Amino acid sequence: MFLENKANRNLKRGWIEVVCGSMFSGKTEELLRRIKRATFANQHVELFKPAIDVRYDEEEVVSHDANSMQSTPVHNSAEILLYVNMETVEVVGIDEVQFFDDGVVDVCNQLANNGIRVIVAGLDMDYSGKPFGCMPKLLAVSEYVTKTHAICVKCGDLAQFSHRLVASDRQVLLGEKDSYEPLCRHCYNEAVEGSSGL
Repeated sequence: MFLENKANRNLKRGWIEVVCGSMFSGKTEELLRRIKRATFANQHVELFKPAIDVRYDEEEVVSHDANSMQSTPVHNSAEILLYVNMETVEVVGIDEVQFFDDGVVDVCNQLANNGIRVIVAGLDMDYSGKPFGCMPKLLAVSEYVTKTHAICVKCGDLAQFSHRLVASDRQVLLGEKDSYEPLCRHCYNEAVEGSSGL
């Protein structure tokens, strides 16, 4: 019995890692760094991105620093399971996870429960400073959380808010430096108060 329990403990174990923060904080860069390390270790890796994110490339995951890696674009979280061979895949990466439906939480849990290391990266808050989509649930079920910070473009402090520069109340609005800027709490609150007073 003891040997059987010991053998069960030695089966491959999965877990979930979340890399989150504001825009321009290096989330995708950190995701790619971890995926590349797994690749260097000859682990079987699959990388996914939402099909709606075509800012830099339709298929590659690309960081703001122009580092990139081939990925599989998917339209919903359920598609991820169609591409992952549970017997051979060891690491799954998902970029811009906040754009996926709530089912992505169950997908990540299913992958981790099958012994796969799951690394997701995404915005923890939307432009209005509210938790973004599935992120609160992913943060709750994950084993490891890394919060990345940008630098506030107004004062130079650590930034955790993605301030929208264009007029739109849509939660999902793809954009870059022409549409968003990273701000600290103080500068974000000032910016929001200033725009609401117009």
